[in-house]
Amino acid sequence: MPAVLRELGLVDYLPTLQAMREFTDARDAHSADELWLLQHHPVFTQGQAGRAEHLLAPGDIPVVQVDRGGQVTYHGPGQWVLYLLLDLRRNGLGVRDLVDLIEDSVRELLAGYGICGEGKPGAPGVYVAGEKIASLGLRVRRGCSYHGVALNVDMDLEPFARINPCGYPGQAVTSMARLLPDAPPDLDAVGARLLTIVAQRLDGAPPPSA
Repeated sequence: MPAVLRELGLVDYLPTLQAMREFTDARDAHSADELWLLQHHPVFTQGQAGRAEHLLAPGDIPVVQVDRGGQVTYHGPGQWVLYLLLDLRRNGLGVRDLVDLIEDSVRELLAGYGICGEGKPGAPGVYVAGEKIASLGLRVRRGCSYHGVALNVDMDLEPFARINPCGYPGQAVTSMARLLPDAPPDLDAVGARLLTIVAQRLDGAPPPSA
């Protein structure tokens, strides 16, 4: 059963978090999977492993404690967030399989723009020359996932200086626009491609060519 693809635009974090939880609680063995592509208004989210000392100076940006794995990160306009609401058992996926699928999808997307994305042992996400470009955090409840991945496309990176990103002091952060200053990527095109790659990988099809 193909996943339902939803493009939700620029939305507040808390109502979206509540909607993910409600969807996951209400679904049954026959519910279709869904992929939600969106951007958030500025917010710091603190995962289950988060520690207060990693919030250096949040200032006027709200901080939300959330039930995903991982530590603190920032969401804001110009960053695509893809939430994966999946029945993992039905898809034959373990949590590690899903993490690999997400990271491979982001690397596939970046490669299409000539950017070499890499993994980092023990630190989920995607990095370019050691700088983090995509953050990943998941929650699995009753065999079903929610939360997902955030990809920095063309955004203000200053708020990342107010935290230790994902709990790593001094972790540098980058974006596609910073890496491609002479030809900044089209935000909508990047979002559409991310959605397509992930959906096709979930369906078991080869990822689309660049």
